[in-house]
Parts: sequence; C-alpha cells; structure tokens
Amino acid sequence: MSKRIDFIARSGGHLEGQARVPGDKSISHRAIMLGSIAEGETCVQGFLEAEDALATLAACRQMGVRIEGPEQGRVTIRGVGMHGLKAPGEPLYLGNSGTSMRLLCGLLAGQPFDSVLTGDESLSRRPMRRVTEPLRQMGAEIDTTPDGTAPLHIHGGRKLHGIHYDMPVASAQVKSALLLAGLYAEGETCVTEPAPTRDHTERMLDGLGYEVRRQGNRVCLRGGGRLTAADLDVPADISSAAFFLVGASIAPGSELILEHVGINPTRTGVIDILRLMGAKIEVLNPRMVGGEPVADLRVVHRPLKGIHIPEKFVPLAIDEFPVLFVAAACAEGETVLTGAEELRVKESDRIQSMADGLQILGIDARPTPDGMIIQGGRIGSGRVHSHGDHRIAMAFAIAALRASGPIEIEDCANVNTSFPGFAELAGRLGLAIEVVEHD
Repeated sequence: MSKRIDFIARSGGHLEGQARVPGDKSISHRAIMLGSIAEGETCVQGFLEAEDALATLAACRQMGVRIEGPEQGRVTIRGVGMHGLKAPGEPLYLGNSGTSMRLLCGLLAGQPFDSVLTGDESLSRRPMRRVTEPLRQMGAEIDTTPDGTAPLHIHGGRKLHGIHYDMPVASAQVKSALLLAGLYAEGETCVTEPAPTRDHTERMLDGLGYEVRRQGNRVCLRGGGRLTAADLDVPADISSAAFFLVGASIAPGSELILEHVGINPTRTGVIDILRLMGAKIEVLNPRMVGGEPVADLRVVHRPLKGIHIPEKFVPLAIDEFPVLFVAAACAEGETVLTGAEELRVKESDRIQSMADGLQILGIDARPTPDGMIIQGGRIGSGRVHSHGDHRIAMAFAIAALRASGPIEIEDCANVNTSFPGFAELAGRLGLAIEVVEHD
C-alpha cells in the first residue's frame, strides 16, 4: 500500500528566480512509443521521469523493446521496427495514465497478438469509447466493460483499414490513437478536428521520416510506411510551467524566468488567457528544438482582471484550467469559462473538484455543465481535497500565495504522475510548502 501524501502550503510569499520544470509529458509518451517502433536507436533527452511516462516505458519494455535509462532525463530506445513488438506476457498496467492507455490502444489495435490494458481505480473510470469506437470502424476488435471503460482487451490479428473520421470533440489523445492505428491500416487514415489540439504526434512522425499530410484541421497518413530513429529533445512542459506562470502573476513582488519551455502553438492557451487577464509574460529566446518550438518565459506580477475566456482557447489550455481557476479567484471581477465539458472526464471531475475547493476557501465559484463562473475575491484558509488529481493538488498549493492562512491539501501522491519534485522546486522559488506522509 503506497503512503498517503498531503501538502500544507503556508500563506503569502512570492516567487522569484530561474527554473526549468520537468520535461513535457505528452512528448515523453510519444517519444517512447514511436522510438520503439522505429528502425534504429533513438536517443531522448529531457524525458519526464514521472509515473505516467514511466508507465508507457514499462509497457514497451514488456513488449520486447530494449530501453536504457532513464538517467537524468536520458533514454536510449533500440527500436524494433513497425512489426517487431512482441506479445506481452501479462496485462499492461498503466497506473493513472490516460494518455498511455488511449495511445497504446491505437498502437496495439493493428498488432498480430492479443493484449490487455489496465489501470488504477481512477483510470478505470475514465471514458474509453471515444477511442475504441472509431478504432472498431477501422476493423479493430476491442472489448471494454459495459460502461466503455478499462480493462481494454485488444484482439490481435485484425486487418485494419483507413477511415476518414470527424471527431465530435477535440481530443489530441483520440487523434493520436487513430493515427497510430493508421500506421498499420490499409489505405489512408484522416482525422478532422472541430478545433486544433496538440500536434506532437504529427510533428514526431515527421521527425522520424513518416509522411503526414496536414490541411487546416485535417491530418492524414497512409499505412505501411516505416519510421527511422532520430535524436529527440523533450522541452520543459508548459502544463507544469503553468503553475508558476499563475503563481508569479498573482503574488506581489514576483519575477520568474522559466527555461526551455515548449511553446507549441497548440499548447499556449494558458499564456493567451493569462495575458487577456492582464498578466505580464514575455517570450524570450524563441528557438526550434527537435521540431518543437521552445523559449524561456519571463513572468512578473501584475494585478489580474476577470474575463470571459474565449472558447477558441479551451482546447489549447485544457490541462491548465485548474490553476487558471486560481488565477480567476485572485482577479478583479468575474471570470466565465464555457465549452470545457472535457474537464469533467479528466483524472477527476476538474470543474466540480475545483469549485468545491474554492468554495471551501471562501471564493464564489459556481460550476456549470461545461465550465465555471468565478467571482474574484479573497482566498481564505482551509482543508481541500485533490481527489487524487495531480493538477488539482498543485493548483491549490499555488493558491496559498494569496491565501489568508494555510491551505491543507489531501491526497497529493499523484503529483508524481506529472511533476516529480514539485514541492521542492516550488519551495526553492518561494512557496512555503510542507509534504506530510501518512502510513
């Protein structure tokens, strides 16, 4: 039984200094999967050594891929080629990682062997039909529970054919799963998105020599090609940087530089939204690293004002809303979010989890079916629950910078799924935070 971990974040303080947050989780997952089916040796730098990405690494090892590391973010993958994966001897356990489960579901749908994907209690409640249904249209045979959840039983040896799929809801995980299945399908697979989502899969396929065609919100590839190994550099994760972008924006006296952050245009909604609220965020030294745009971000405290968040930014900031709700709680006036129903099916119901916690802390936060209405105010003190959700836990820790007293946050062990060392780094930059372990 793993230990329960709580955070106690003391009120006040400000953030200053320079830091590089851990590597991008989305890119780390994809580097392991695509490196595994490439021909040759792929060297990855900046790999995120956190539980979610390590679950993907362990799954690929179970399928016969030789992977050295991770050691200080370095991983060497000896690719087995498109048809070199071996049947795993037991179910692939993916912990809390929805990205691992959805993307591997696509990758494994076209393999000659059977496989089973399982996860922890939280992952086993998350919806998987959004991936399994279009994969079935491609000819895959995948069994789920009656509720459409894990465990997923994927039957091997099925002949896949390309489809043209119009996604009902913007989701990079669904798009990526279909593209990975499309590598093994006969003909062309095309995915059309209702709004742009992160395009790391397409960029990495390009970088490994696989032709991908993009036109507007549609992406297509033909099955039957091959991937050629290459060196990959994983930038710092903007989703992890977001906690400090908000923290420095809300805490008077703050000035931070966050180094080597990925600023892929499909991921920068958090910067756009904070700037609309009045934040001062500068993009310094922009550059391209391994096909991904990277920059240093400088953020200085500025008073924030409430806004109606444009829906066009929602898919570009979907993982950052827990901490953006904290920014809204510190802003003058009303902030309104709509079009974000996807937040209800993340690691927790992030709309309800954040609304409950903000209300405990004295903020007028009213959940709606697809978002929230928050009146900026004075954050109080109290005990809130993270519901085992890493981003909820970190968001409430950042809220303590503007709280009237300490904020105690229950059930924070899952912070290690995306941001190992969060409390230590936050402490070094100026947040007074204590980690309490319970047997």
